[in-house]
Parts: sequence; structure tokens; C-alpha cells
Amino acid sequence: MRTFESMASTARLLVRALRIYWKAIFVVVYPLVLLPVFLHDNVAALRCLYVVLLMAGYWVFEALPLPVTSLIPMVLFPLMGILDSDKTSLCYLKETNMMFVGGLVIAIAVEYCNLHTRVALYVIQLVGCSPRRLNFGLVTVTMFVSMWISNTAATAMMIPIIEATLKELETQGIGEMYESIPVDDNDKIESAPQPDPEHKRPTKTTMCYFISTAYAASIGGMGCIVGSGTNLTFKGIYETRFPDSPGVEFAKWIMLNVPMMVIMMYISLMWLQMIFMGLFRPNSNDAKKIRVGTQGEAVARKLIRSKINEMGPMSFHECAVAALFTLSVLLWFFRKPQFIAGWAEMITQHKVKDATAALIVVLLLFVVPARPDFIYIFSKDESKRPKVASPALITWKVVQQKLPWGLIFLLGGGFALAEASKESKMSELIAHHLHGIATLPKFAVMAISCIFATVLTQFSSNVAVANVLLPVLAEMAKVGKVHPLYLMLPTSLCCSFAYCLPVSTPPNAIAAAPCNMASTEMAKAGLGVAIISLLVLFAIFPTLGGVIYTDLSSYPAWVET
Repeated sequence: MRTFESMASTARLLVRALRIYWKAIFVVVYPLVLLPVFLHDNVAALRCLYVVLLMAGYWVFEALPLPVTSLIPMVLFPLMGILDSDKTSLCYLKETNMMFVGGLVIAIAVEYCNLHTRVALYVIQLVGCSPRRLNFGLVTVTMFVSMWISNTAATAMMIPIIEATLKELETQGIGEMYESIPVDDNDKIESAPQPDPEHKRPTKTTMCYFISTAYAASIGGMGCIVGSGTNLTFKGIYETRFPDSPGVEFAKWIMLNVPMMVIMMYISLMWLQMIFMGLFRPNSNDAKKIRVGTQGEAVARKLIRSKINEMGPMSFHECAVAALFTLSVLLWFFRKPQFIAGWAEMITQHKVKDATAALIVVLLLFVVPARPDFIYIFSKDESKRPKVASPALITWKVVQQKLPWGLIFLLGGGFALAEASKESKMSELIAHHLHGIATLPKFAVMAISCIFATVLTQFSSNVAVANVLLPVLAEMAKVGKVHPLYLMLPTSLCCSFAYCLPVSTPPNAIAAAPCNMASTEMAKAGLGVAIISLLVLFAIFPTLGGVIYTDLSSYPAWVET
């Protein structure tokens, strides 16, 4: 009997140790499990596959921090004879990464002067403050802001506005943020115990506000090339693998993806309002609960107006940042607009890409002062003369604090994988084994790739999924004689369709935490949004894509170079 108890106790301790140290065990054991991948046939392609599988496992289970996993190529590629140190290190600071840094610094400048909050409040005030209109306004603002700044920052900006609005409505006795616990008349007690705030169940209206904002950030990130890490991963891998291609142009990306983004978002919003707010079900309890009347709208409008008044008039700092932000968009769009000669072509014959445009604006952000007090330097009124120089529109200290440096390594690790898979011919090996799929009708291959990416991205990093899938799709396009853009672009977009779980992407986690939204509720809502996003993508990309990318239906000669 004692022996049995001792064994049971040892088993419990072992299980506990596994639960505590599983990541460390995985980091050590997983590489050993993968060794047979190349030991039976020690060629460069299989050694590269070993590194890809190793990094994919570490990325999916987050056994190491994602940026640390992304540095593995710098160690293993030279040591395993896949790619030398110089070539590997160059992958970590490609033009795409410089564009990412430039875009993020511009976004940080917008956040630093609080311009994004002012824009959000004015748009919400313009749209209206009834529950459905307010939801529409919040979603619209988040979506368009997320095109230019990170999805996480866009969500983090909107969540406090939503919380304040819902709490103010609740204070005025109009609507509830959390479900009240029903108590029978016979059981009423003067001081009924209140549930722990962490375990309160949000109302359906509350869930709709929060989760639609998170989805708007993810969908909005598709609209602009700098809006999401997966977009830039696609750009980097595509241009690395096909250096003679025209590349990914800002103007064409906008023309294709903004219509898709808008249609996806508003059909998804209808779906969310249907299940949470009783849209198209006027007699349902959900629809009755959001009828706040003119009093409720007035309370919400008053709150929004008070927040605008708190911000005061628009400062020179905000105006200057807004002007430079507009300049960055114009520089990106008119670098190579197709219908006229771009500004870059007028200046030089050398290839000028979007990173140059972004960094022009970044330099100006560090040059233009945040206060125009220099104009009073010769003022007769001594009190107006500046005593110290005004700081710039943004400072390096702010950039250091807010720039997600780890994501630069994450992108770089993906580009290193793409370069190594090309050099070692690993992607060709995989594409050869997937020959049966690659030779299916191209729409079927695209649909399979998109669905696979959408499922995978629910459980792991969006950028990591793109890093693993896109190099393989580039080779499958060669096997199937399909334009690489036809497979790679929609699949990269699907890597952003992470809607089903709070852990799928940071915006979901940020939105779910304040309202205690259950994972099951998010899964139900997110599954519908994922299906809508896929259907819109399948309907629009082959048609509108063919109009914007005129050679999309052909197999370009530069693919083979």
C-alpha cells in the first residue's frame, strides 16, 4: 500500500515538474526528436527543413520568446552549411524592415501627440451615439487608424474610450456593462454580495463593442502595406524570392485591399450586431436591451464632447504631425502611381522603394520643432522669447520606449528562412512533394492555402505563420505555373484572420480582458468573422486583383530568373 502511495506521489511530482518546466524540456528534447529529418540524407535542403521545423515548433508553442527564436538562423545556418553569416545577417535589415521601422516611428509620432485620439473622438461625434451607430463609429475609426499604426496600438487607444462610454451610460441608469444577477423578491437581502469583478459576465452589448473593435484592428491592418507585420513579411519574402518582379507597390496594395477591408469589416459588423445586438431581430431581447432612447444618446454625446473639450484646441505639434503623416501617404502613393511618372523616377534612375519615403518623413519628425516659439526670438516682448530650444516632434527616447524591436528580429528571421529555403532548394523539395496540390486549379490551391493559414493563425503568431508558409507557396507557384502573387498575397492576408481566441493576437487579448469575455463567446463570434473574411477574399481577390495586377492570370518570365 505504501509503495502504491509512494508511486502516486512521485507521479504527481513528475506531472507538476512537467507543468512547470515543460518549455525548458521542449527546448532541449524537440531538436533531438527532429534529427532524423536530415541524418538519413544529409543534404542542404533537409538541413534547412530541420531549422524551419525547429523554429516553427518554438514559434507555435512559444517555448522561447518569438524574437529569440528568430535569431536561430544566425547560429544554425552558418554552422550547418546552409547560408554563410554575411548573407544571413543581411536578411535582418532588408528594405522591408527599414520601411517597417519608418512606418512605426511615424505611427509613434501620431500617438505621442495624441492626434489619433482626437480623430477618433471627432469621428464618433460625427457618426452619432445610439448603440449601433456608436459601435459603427468605433469600428470605423479603429479600422482606418489601424491601417497606419499597429493593430495593438489601435485597439489599446479605443478600449478606454469604449469603457468610459459604457460606464457613463451605466451610471446614468441607461444600459448595463455586466449582467445583473437575478434575485427573487423573497430572497432579497439589503446587502446582497456582489460578484468578484473578475468573474462578472459582460452583457452581449458590451461584448459587441469590445470584440468588434479588436476585429476592426486586425482587418484594418490589411488595408495598408505598413498596417501589419504579415503584410511586410509578404513584401520582404516576395521581393527576396523574385528580385526581378515589379515588387509590392503601395498604390496597388491600397487599391486592392482597401475595398476588401471595408466590405469584410461591415459584413462582419452586421454579423456581430446580429448575434449580440439583435440586428434584423427587432423583437428579440438583445434588440430591446439596446433601445436607450434620446436620453442615452445624449449621455454618450455629452461624454464624447467633454473628452474633446479636455483635449483643448489642436496644437501646433498635432498640426505638424498631421501634415507630415499626410506627406508620408502622398510620398508612398506617388512613388510609382502607374498613371503618371512617380516622383522617384523624376529624381533618379536608381530603384527607390517605400522605405526611402518613410525615412524622409522620419528625419523631418526629428527636425521640425514641437513648439513654434522660435518665431518670437526677436520679439520686443522679452517674456515671449524662448529660453531653451523646443524639442522635436518626436524624441529618440520615446522611439526607444515604444518601438517593438523584437518584431524587427521576427521579420528578419522570416526573411532569413526565405533566403535559405531558396539557396538550399528546400522550398523546391517541399513543392515537389506537394506536386499533387500544386497542379490543382489555381483557385483551389489558393483556397486551400488560405484556409490552412486561417486555421493555423488562430493558435500561433501571425508573422510566424507567414514566415513558414510563404516560401513554400512561392515554389508551389513555380510548380503549378501560377503567378506567385495569386497564392502568396491572399495567404498573407489570411495570416491576419486571427479572430477566434484571446491568445490568437494581441488585439483580441486587449479587448477580452476588460470585459471578461469568455473564450467560447469569442470563438463563436470569431468563427463567423473568419468565414466572412474568407468568402469576401475568395470573391474579390481573383476579380479585382486581375484588374489591378493585369498580369495576375499569366505566368511571368521573371519567376524563373
